[in-house]
This record gives sequence, structure tokens and C-alpha cells, in this order.
Amino acid sequence: MKVIVGIPAFNEEQAIAKVIIHAAEHADQVLVVDDGSKDDTATIAQHLGATVLRHEKNLGKGAALRDCFDYAKRSGADVLVTMDADGQHDASQIPTLLNVLAKENVDVVVGGRFGRPGEMPRFRWLGGRALDHATGVNVGDTVVDSQSGFRAYSRRAIEQLTPSEFGMSVDSELIKKAQSAGLHIDLVPVTVSYSGKTSTINPLLHWFDVLFGVVKYVSIRHPLLYYGTLSVIFLVVSFVYGLMTLDYYQHWGRVITNLALVSIAAGILGFLTLFTGIILFTLITVVRENVRQ
Repeated sequence: MKVIVGIPAFNEEQAIAKVIIHAAEHADQVLVVDDGSKDDTATIAQHLGATVLRHEKNLGKGAALRDCFDYAKRSGADVLVTMDADGQHDASQIPTLLNVLAKENVDVVVGGRFGRPGEMPRFRWLGGRALDHATGVNVGDTVVDSQSGFRAYSRRAIEQLTPSEFGMSVDSELIKKAQSAGLHIDLVPVTVSYSGKTSTINPLLHWFDVLFGVVKYVSIRHPLLYYGTLSVIFLVVSFVYGLMTLDYYQHWGRVITNLALVSIAAGILGFLTLFTGIILFTLITVVRENVRQ
């Protein structure tokens, strides 16, 4: 098998050398996508023999992963392994992912980090698990570690998956797309190291970025279900507050402005979300039919 290890990197000059050296022991080629780094990340990667693709400015992890998938498609890779550039992933575990991927019908192997919660800062563990359940992809009875960037993709997965998110929600997007495409996903426990590492993005902003990405993906994939549910909630609120307004008027002959405004606003939002769901569903249906033709 031709194995390419793809590494999105942003200002990782302190860790990138070790990551490349150890990854190269288990790959035919190491690809580093330098996402607008201001330090010597790209220079170090080039000196160590890695293939380097550079962004002039920081576009986000999703854009870097898109380049990894595009390069793997063009170069005829049988397997694309993705891992982070900060050294949290242990490259010696790449063979573990490859062995699972070699099983019949396995297309995506995710390195799960949650077997031992003590390996992660508590706030990251809790936030990660919340995002995993929001993403909603299971392997058997186990919720997939949707935020793990340590993964192996088969040739079939490489050809079928194209990241569209530019931000940190790309990992959730890819695993949801893999599930929707009917790709077989498996999960293996891996170890991680967070000692001395700081995130390049505020953890709270990271959490909201991923959550909004998941919501956006679900709203596009199932517009009637998503917007229809919101519409029902708004219309129910409008109905309840409308009844309260009428009841007060019948008893006291006066209209409570606040109740009436809530009823009107909720009603407007309810109809707007319903129409949005119908329009989006129609557009997506037309696009899908054109793609099939």
C-alpha cells in the first residue's frame, strides 16, 4: 500500500520535526500543509524531506485537510493518515490504524482518545464528549471521538470525502460525511500527550466553531427535519402566548403588550423557519437530482 501521512500545521516549529521523523518511519510520504505559519515550520519540514504545501495566510484546519485529501487523490495513495502537528499523537501507533484499515470493508479508522479520561485536561474531555454526542456517529455502542485528528482513510474514503468546512469543525464534518456515504468506520484506542502544549485557538471558540459546524451540516442534510422542528417550537410558543394574551384580554379588557409581542415574534419566526426548510429542501433535491444525472 502507498501510505501518505498528511499533517496540517500552523506555527509548529518546535514540534514538527519530531512528528515528521516518526511519521516517516511508517509512511511512503509525509505531506505537511503549512497553513500560513509565521515561523520556520515549512522550512524545517522541507529540510526533513517532507512534501510541503503552503497557504499564504491562515485559512484553517479544514482548508489544510482539504489539501491533504486532494493531494492523496492526485498521487494515487491507497491510505491517507492524518495527524496533528503539535506532537499529541504518537506516530508509532500508525501501524495500529493501518492494521484495522486492512480489515475487509473498513474505510475509516479513528484513533479514539477517550478510553482514559486522565490523559486529557478535564475541560477538553467534557467539551469533546459533548461534541461527540452532538455529531452523533457511533461504532457499535461507542460514540466516535469526532474531534480526533488521528485517522486513517482508505482509497475509497479518499475518493468519496471532500472537506468543505475550513475551520475546526472539519473533523466532525468528515466523520458525518463518511457515515452518510455508507463508509465503514472503525475505532481504535490511542494514547495522546498534552504536556506543555497550548491550543492555537481559544477552547471555547473551538467548541462553538465545531458545534455550529455540526448544526450547519445537519441543517443542510436534513432541512425539513431541522427547520421543521424549529418551526414547530416557535409556533407552539406563539400559540401559547397568544392564548395567554386573549385570556387576559377577556378577563381584564386589556392587552399585555409583552405577551402579544412574544406571540407575534414567535409566529413570524415559526413561519420563516418553515419556509426556509421547504426552500432549502427543494434546492438540495434539485442539486442531488442533477448530480445523479
